[in-house]
Amino acid sequence: MRTAAPVVAVASLVTAALLFVLGGPPLLRWIPATDVARMHVDFDTFWRSAHALAVRGPGSAAIYDTGAALHNLNPPLLSVLLVPLGLLDPVTGYRVLTALSVLLVAGSVLLVCRELRLGPRWTAAGLGAVLASSPLHGTLLLGQIYPLLLAGLTASWLAERRGHPLLAATCFGVTVALKPSLAPVLLLALAQRRVRPFVTGIVAAALATLAGVAVAGWPTATQWLVMALSEPVGPTPDNASLPGQALRWGIPTGLGTAVGAVLLVGTLVHLARRTARHGATAAAGTAPDGTALFAVLATGLLAAPIAWHNYLLLLWPGLLLLVASGRAGDTRRRVVAAILCVAVVPVSWSDLWADGAWPTPLGRALYTVVLLATWWSLLRPAVGPVPGRAFRSAEELHRAPV
Repeated sequence: MRTAAPVVAVASLVTAALLFVLGGPPLLRWIPATDVARMHVDFDTFWRSAHALAVRGPGSAAIYDTGAALHNLNPPLLSVLLVPLGLLDPVTGYRVLTALSVLLVAGSVLLVCRELRLGPRWTAAGLGAVLASSPLHGTLLLGQIYPLLLAGLTASWLAERRGHPLLAATCFGVTVALKPSLAPVLLLALAQRRVRPFVTGIVAAALATLAGVAVAGWPTATQWLVMALSEPVGPTPDNASLPGQALRWGIPTGLGTAVGAVLLVGTLVHLARRTARHGATAAAGTAPDGTALFAVLATGLLAAPIAWHNYLLLLWPGLLLLVASGRAGDTRRRVVAAILCVAVVPVSWSDLWADGAWPTPLGRALYTVVLLATWWSLLRPAVGPVPGRAFRSAEELHRAPV
């Protein structure tokens, strides 16, 4: 791994450069496009729902019957939150969301780097990589809400780090209410027997969800559940989940879901046993404000029916935590650098693999491999045992009191 990581990093940057020069137009080129329904399809879906709620008023049940090209798979709470954008025309609303998204992503990364005291080199690398990344470009083009979710996760992590576990759990709960596929993050507290944060997170998620339903109209709860549960597994190459990978390989998607569930449960059990043995510490990789949170989040994405490569944005703080837990030149920092470089490869990568060609199944597995590699790295942050069966990490040794 120590030798392979730099090779992967260099190969990724060379591939990205060639694809930018010889491949199709970069995604950023299409962001100014004004055909919202065709070019910014996720935002079009969200805007139509928010507009329907804004026009018909609280209590309406029309937010899922808007004629949008894509189904709105998000709970009613999101439509309630986006009502201000629904009052604008679609183009203006999209541009406002795009500007806010860039600010939220950059702000979240900078806050994490500042909290971890990463220094100017890694701060510049972390910020530069996320701004150049394919997940961010895809998110901005489509008008997705991952920057909002990243901000929620970052706020939760900061609250936990500052010694406010119940506030952190509340923020986690509200974030999960916006995107229920992130719900596994609430289970970490249960695995570590932190009952009050676990209950607080569940209650916060439930209350936020009910608040959204109450405003949008009670029938929307049933509409949302029916659509969310009936949505098929996404077959496109940028669906990084294990069910998506199973579908691309011609394997029953249920098998991919089962493997993802095993990874999720196994990760929680591993962290529970490790916590019982070594305590909840950054060095042991079990701290609630450490990489354990993002390892659990990664397994939730692997098990979900749909987890676009753009979800990698949500794991950026975990990758920066890995950097903070290592030392200059060590393996974990090399692995993080490789993952950040792979994230720069544009989505035109998928165009290289023709249907039916023998290497296509491997080439189109890239995004699932990236997510698996990220999960595995986040699960193994400790420097290792030292005399006395203790663990140590660079972050713990160099972190000053907050």
